[in-house]
Amino acid sequence: MPERDDPGAVGRRVQQLRTERGLTRDQVAEPVCTPAYLTSLEAGQLHASDEALRHIAERLGVTYEELTGDPAPTGHPAPTGHPAPTGHPAPTGHPAPAHHLTARLAEARRVLALGETAHAAEQYTGLLAEALRDGLDDAEAGALLGLGECALDAGELAAARQYFERAERTLADAPPAARVPALRGRAVSHYLAGELRYAVHLLETALDELNRGGPHDPDALLLLHASIIGPYMDMGAHARAAQAAESALTLVPQAGDPALVARTHRSVARTLLAEGRVAEADASLAKAAELYRTLHLRTELANCHWMRGYVCAQNGELERAEEELRQALTMLAAGRAALYSSQAAVELADVLHRRGKSEEAAELLHNVLSDLSPERGALHSAAAHRLLGIIAEDAQDTDAAEEHYVRALSLLERAGAAGDLADLCRMLGDLLRRTGRIEAALDAYRTGLGHRTAPGTTTLGPAMARPPL
Repeated sequence: MPERDDPGAVGRRVQQLRTERGLTRDQVAEPVCTPAYLTSLEAGQLHASDEALRHIAERLGVTYEELTGDPAPTGHPAPTGHPAPTGHPAPTGHPAPAHHLTARLAEARRVLALGETAHAAEQYTGLLAEALRDGLDDAEAGALLGLGECALDAGELAAARQYFERAERTLADAPPAARVPALRGRAVSHYLAGELRYAVHLLETALDELNRGGPHDPDALLLLHASIIGPYMDMGAHARAAQAAESALTLVPQAGDPALVARTHRSVARTLLAEGRVAEADASLAKAAELYRTLHLRTELANCHWMRGYVCAQNGELERAEEELRQALTMLAAGRAALYSSQAAVELADVLHRRGKSEEAAELLHNVLSDLSPERGALHSAAAHRLLGIIAEDAQDTDAAEEHYVRALSLLERAGAAGDLADLCRMLGDLLRRTGRIEAALDAYRTGLGHRTAPGTTTLGPAMARPPL
C-alpha cells in the first residue's frame, strides 16, 4: 500500500519532522488547518487532504513527495536530503516570520481566560496594530478573534460582532474549518442579543458546509455543535438540541482542545436537564468544572457554577443553588463580565424568591434591568420581567404583574423563544382570567397554544447533514 494511503505512516513522518525542527502544531497547521486537525493527523486518525499535506510539507521545509512517500513526478527527481522548496527556507527551530506574534497571542488568551478582560483587550489591540503593519493575516485574525471574545465578556455585542466579521473577512481565503471560530463568535453575539433564529441559521449553515466537505476537523465540528445547543433549547427545538448534543459527544474523543471538551459537557447538561436526567446533568457539569479548574479558565468556571446552580434549583436543592449562583456572580463581577453577571443575577433572584427572599430578589432584578436591553441580553431581560411579575402577583399587585408579563412577552416574541413564550402566555392568561377579563385571557391562551404546537425547528427545514464519522 502506498504510504500516502497509510495515515499512520504519514502522521509519524509529520510528527518526526515537526519535532526535529522545533515547531509547534500551531506554527505548522495554521492557517490551512487547525492544531487539533494536525494532532489527529499525527495520531494516524485521519486521511489528510492534498491541500493540507502540501501546506504542511511547505511549513516543514520538505516536498509533498517526501512527506507522503509518493514517488516524485517524472523529470523531477526526489531530493535525497531535506532541503526546503525554492523561496521557502527550511525552519531551524525558530518560528517562521509569519508566526512571530504567536506566543504573545497565546499570552493574551491566557490573560482573558483568567477573567482580566480589559488587560487582554489592551494586548490584543497592540497585537492587531503590529499584524496590520506587517501584513500578517493569521496574527490579524487571531487578534480580532481575541478582541471579539473580550467584547462578548464585556457585553458589548455590536462591537463583538464587528470584530468577528472582520476576522471572517481576513480568513476569507482559508478553508471552512479555519473560519469556524470567527463565525461561531458572530453567531454567539446574535444569540446573546436575542436573535435566536439568525444565530441558528449561521451555525447550521456552517455545519452543513463542514459535514459535506469531506474529511472533517473534529474541533471545528465540536465547536459548532456545542454552540448550537443553547439557541436550540431557547427556541424550544429540544429534539434538535438533543441531536446536536449526541453529535458533540461522539466527537469528544477526537478533540484536541480540553477547553472545548469542557464547554461541550456544559452545553450537553442543558439537554440532559430538559429530559429530566438531573444526576447526569450534574455529572456533566462536574466534568466541565474540573477541566476549567485545571486550565485556569476563570470566566468559564464561573459560568459552570452558574449552570450548576440552575441544575440544583430545578432539582429543588435551593440552598446549594444559591451558594453556586452567588459564587458564579462573585467570580463574574471580579472579571468585569458585565453581561454574564447580569444573566447569573437573574437566576440567583429566582432562587432567592423561591426561598422567601422576595424583596432581595426584586432589588437584584431592578439593578439587572438597568444593565440589560432588548438588544443586549433580551432573553434574561424577559426572564427578569417575568420574575418581577410573579413577585408582584404574590403581593396582590395585579397591575404591576400584568405590565411585567407584557414586557417579557414582547421580548420573547422578538427573540423567537417559543417554549418560554408558551409558558408566559399561560401565566398572563391565568392573571387576566382571575381579574375577570375572560376574552383577553382566551387570546393569551390561544397565543400560547400557537407557540406550544409550533414545530421546534428552524426556518431551514431538514436537520443538518450528519458528520462523516
